[in-house]
Amino acid sequence: MKSMDEIATPRRTKEIIARHGFSFKKSLGQNFLIDQNILHKIVDAANLDENKGALEIGPGIGALTEKLAQAAKKVTAVEIDQRLIPILREVLEPYPNIYLHHGDVLKTDLPALFKENFSDIDQVSVVANLPYYVTTPILMKLLEEKLPIDNIVVMIQKEVAERMAASPGTKDYGTLSIAVQYYSEPELVCIVPHTVFIPQPNVESAVIRLKVREKPPVEVTSEKHFFEVVHASFAQRRKTIANNLKSRFFTKENKDELEPLLIKAGIEPTRRGETLSIEEYARLSAVLLEAGIGTE
Repeated sequence: MKSMDEIATPRRTKEIIARHGFSFKKSLGQNFLIDQNILHKIVDAANLDENKGALEIGPGIGALTEKLAQAAKKVTAVEIDQRLIPILREVLEPYPNIYLHHGDVLKTDLPALFKENFSDIDQVSVVANLPYYVTTPILMKLLEEKLPIDNIVVMIQKEVAERMAASPGTKDYGTLSIAVQYYSEPELVCIVPHTVFIPQPNVESAVIRLKVREKPPVEVTSEKHFFEVVHASFAQRRKTIANNLKSRFFTKENKDELEPLLIKAGIEPTRRGETLSIEEYARLSAVLLEAGIGTE
């Protein structure tokens, strides 16, 4: 299936916007892609074929949706802006394998949506050009809900992509790096200049692929406790891990109990949170939980 006149060109995008009298809502972070090359890189990274499905978040006027429909068996596109639904219905009319869902993805029952639209499909990729202000909540919802997703390919702010893919000991490494890497294997696909959007955003973007793990790289007794320890360790980046954990989990009376526990976990108390690997955090969480420190 091939559309004769590609949506993702400056001329066609401007023509569609003008014909429908569409105005961009800054509050929704709307930036439409007008570059075929970037679209191809996104679709290639999603690793689709005629047996696979694609869930798109924020299709805009359908530039990426069109490419996904050409590559996948089924596409479900979730769009929050009611004004875009008639435009999408019109421009995507040549593609019977697209289902449009009007709603906020953060409030959508995704397991039900998957059951309804992808019950006959084994592998689904999530593909999106995400608004910067909701990038993290959307990605964490997708990862935490343990959906039958093969990979997630998203265009996001370059700085956020670098944080997701960061290694221990780097300035970008933090709670987001650990959370994303607990559920997936991140890989930067390409950097995207702001010139390939209408309107142009003020920041550089990047395409990142998150290959969803079948199981986390570490075993933890309690995910809630594990992430609580991670968050506490980064509360103040300049502080040592010992000082951050004391602030969160200990009182003046029992703060001396922490150092022996850190040493038991094989962690030098003077280290900072950003130097610890995901394996070290798992070990630390286990030791603290065993000692009755933290939740549960």
